[in-house]
Amino acid sequence: MPGIGPVELIIVLVIVVLVFGVGRLSKIGGEMGSAIREFRQGLRRDPDQEQSQSEEPELPPEIPPPS
Repeated sequence: MPGIGPVELIIVLVIVVLVFGVGRLSKIGGEMGSAIREFRQGLRRDPDQEQSQSEEPELPPEIPPPS
């Protein structure tokens, strides 16, 4: 069974453009790009730094006494 060739990819691309439209595809592409960028930044973060930030207890906000 042969693999997917360039002709098949072009046919699939044309069908996807017809179904979603060009504007929607550009929006989806931008969102995927930002998601990939955030994922890579998450991989680069230091896990020790993440743990030290999460170990600090968060204090509740000050509640003024009733008057």
